Amino acid sequence: MSNPVAVHHVDQILAATDIVPLTARVGAEIRGIRLGGALSDATIASINQLLLKHKVVFFRGQQHLDDSQHELFARRLGDLVPHPTQGPVAGTASILNLDSSRGGGRADQWHTDVTFVDAYPKFSVLRGVVIPAAGGDTIWSNTQAAYDSLPAPLRLLADNLWAIHSNAYDYAAVRPRASAEERKHFEEVFTSTVYETEHPVVRVHPETGERSLLLGNFVQRFVGLSKSDSAKLYELFQSYVTTPENTVRWRWQAGDVAIWDNRATQHYAVNDYGGEHRIVRRATVDGDVPVSVDGRRSVTHVKSAKPAAKAA
Repeated sequence: MSNPVAVHHVDQILAATDIVPLTARVGAEIRGIRLGGALSDATIASINQLLLKHKVVFFRGQQHLDDSQHELFARRLGDLVPHPTQGPVAGTASILNLDSSRGGGRADQWHTDVTFVDAYPKFSVLRGVVIPAAGGDTIWSNTQAAYDSLPAPLRLLADNLWAIHSNAYDYAAVRPRASAEERKHFEEVFTSTVYETEHPVVRVHPETGERSLLLGNFVQRFVGLSKSDSAKLYELFQSYVTTPENTVRWRWQAGDVAIWDNRATQHYAVNDYGGEHRIVRRATVDGDVPVSVDGRRSVTHVKSAKPAAKAA
């Protein structure tokens, strides 16, 4: 089973009443903090510790943040890294714009950010910019709690499995109702460079020692298993990730900020707001290469530019 996380010094920095757990297993709202690049080192350390404990933390009322201030704050959590295939917002080094009116803006699949590369981001910092009047929530899952929920024989199996993750997957099968613009964005932007990376199904957290399930929609198959067997086994493991008891759902307001430990969570942007407009913007903090329970490290096997389409 996973080891408990010791939270040091948080009580000296934040009042207990300003830390509001949202469920027993995942998620907390933090009140009384104005986010920005000038926060004290002690406050940043407290946010980091709360992330390790709650996996995702939320801040209301951060309307003062623009793209520049968003990056300055996120940089306090570590070095920033842009998305490997999608360019950043103009004037920023790393901010990814997720706009529902454009291709790629509706992330309505369970996923961990950018697991098709080896050293995928450790933290994601997401800011609500334009929020629908109804709908548009995001759900997060605690993948460490999911691992702990597995019966012992399934934990043993997961400990010994590896999976191939790629950004080049069957988009039409996964999102059959996607618009033509969304399909074009997937083909021309999201998969402009194709990655294929082998990850352990169980990674050991570098800061806590906890074990968590490393899955999500970028998984293509398990090493040594057929696509058919992989699909069945994936659904079994993933059911422990998405069980409601391991999740928290956040109702966005403009100016909200959510930060999550991308090494111990999956998330899902609920696509239930029809034609209403939704914009969120994300900064990501550079991560490390996952390590399996037996000490092996993830490996990217394929990184290749997709050939340009020939003119008709």
